[in-house]
This record gives sequence, structure tokens and C-alpha cells, in this order.
Amino acid sequence: MTTAYHPGSLTVQERAGVRHLAEHVGRSIGDGIRPVAAAFLESQPMLILGAADADGRVWASLLTGEPGFARATGPHGISVAGGVPAHDPLSTAVTAAGTPVGTIALDPRTRRRMRLNGIARPSARGLTVDAEQVFSNCPKYLQKRELYGFADAASRSADRAVRHGTALTLDQERFVRAADTFFVASAAADGVDASHRGGNPGFVTVASSTELSWPDYAGNAMFLTLGNLEADGRAGLLFLDWRTGTTLQLSGTARTAYDPEGARTVRFSVAQVVEAPGASPLRWSEPEYSPANPPVTEPRP
Repeated sequence: MTTAYHPGSLTVQERAGVRHLAEHVGRSIGDGIRPVAAAFLESQPMLILGAADADGRVWASLLTGEPGFARATGPHGISVAGGVPAHDPLSTAVTAAGTPVGTIALDPRTRRRMRLNGIARPSARGLTVDAEQVFSNCPKYLQKRELYGFADAASRSADRAVRHGTALTLDQERFVRAADTFFVASAAADGVDASHRGGNPGFVTVASSTELSWPDYAGNAMFLTLGNLEADGRAGLLFLDWRTGTTLQLSGTARTAYDPEGARTVRFSVAQVVEAPGASPLRWSEPEYSPANPPVTEPRP
């Protein structure tokens, strides 16, 4: 990723009439990690990583650890202790040759987030990422939560109860409908991006066991995710039960539908499902919903 935007993002920006604004916002994207960003990253107990597996399927994965497990190694790289958990579909995705990844460090306690995209490689500590794009996002649509602490290993069951499928079960459909937050990884020829989506419960619609949709709320005008979907279409979603640590990962394809009034709806087709009960040791409080969340409305046909 040597420039802020590729043709997919430029196409969506033009369609939305925000090309000039996106050009201005894009100046905030750099390839260096500033001291304030390094300090923020080192205080986080979780990091979202997006990448493609050996079969080219895109996934969004949750990495966790005591604060400091993810830290800057200098102005152009980060180190992540432990790497990707063994039960995760990206557990073998990071190779010695280098793997394009997108990461997002998000702190529900402060409604702050930082994104870093680049090339990941295995390391003695876990993995490293050479930064190509580094930038922060506004707190819009981010629910506030307090961190209660870490669950002990005996109460976690991810390694012995991972469920795989090609469609959502009824319980998983309920999980998605109740979500106020999820993470989305997307890919294009020049790299991978990981981003956040938030709203009031019900903002994600389950049309069937293999079809989801959500409204694309107004954001920073970059359209990095929608730009990737315009160019490629592969995507991975990560839903998290903040109270129990259960993760629900979906891999598939997505497209954006535009209505005559300019509203955007992303439609996602499920191809693979991985549910890991208790995968995360983190235990969070109930949310304080973002004041920016729009009211949930019936999905457009």
C-alpha cells in the first residue's frame, strides 16, 4: 500500500460525492507510528488482525494478551506476542515470506482506535508487522465498555469446542442479531484492511443462514472497506460476545447496494463459519451505546 487509496476506494468516494473530503482526510494516513500511537497500542489487551488463509479466504481474528503483548518496535513496526491462536482459521496464515494484514487496536474504555496495515511475519515472540499505513479513527459508533478482567484458563473452552460450518445455526443467527459491534476484514490487490462497525442491536440483519446485511453509516469518507469490496469482494467478519469471550468468525463475500437516495447497504454471503466458545479471556461490561448510533430501521429490499 504505497498510496492512501486504490481505484476501488476512489470509485466509491466519487459515487458518494466526497472525493475532496477523502483527499483531505487521507493526509492523516502515514507509514510511521508516533509516540502517542505506540503508547496507546502498548496499553491494549486486544488486537484485531485481518488476513487471507492459504485458500484465499479472508478472516478477521482476535488476538489478546496482557497490555504490552502488542507493542511498537520502532516507528515502522509492531511485535505481537503469542501470534494467532491455534484454533483460529488464520493460525498458519502468517508465513516467513510475509503476509499482507490489516490490524485495528480498539479500546472500548476510551472509544479510541488505531489502524495499522502492512506485512506480517512470524517471530520468536509471535509475529511482527512492518507498517505501511498507520492512522486513527474517530469514536463514532463505538460502544463504551469497562474491562472487568481476564478469565482463568480453566473456564475457557475454545480449544475443545470449536464449531465449524458453512451456514449459521439458529443460535448463531441470534448472536448476530444481538450484536452492537463487529469487525470486518477486506482485501484488494494492494493489501488487507481491518475495520470496525457499530450500531444499536439489530443493525445487522440476518436474511437467512447464509445472508447478512448492515447499513453503511456515514464515516470518515475514506471508504477503505467499501473500496476493497468494490475491487475484490472477499471479506471476513468477527462477532464477539463481550461477556463470555465467545467469538464468531465468518468468511465470505460482500457487495454494496446503493439506493436512489444515496443510502448504502452492505450484503454479505456466508461461506465459512467458525465459533469458538470462550476464545477470548477478556470480560467486558454491558455497553454504553454511542450517541452517534442511528435508530435501527427495517432493512431496505
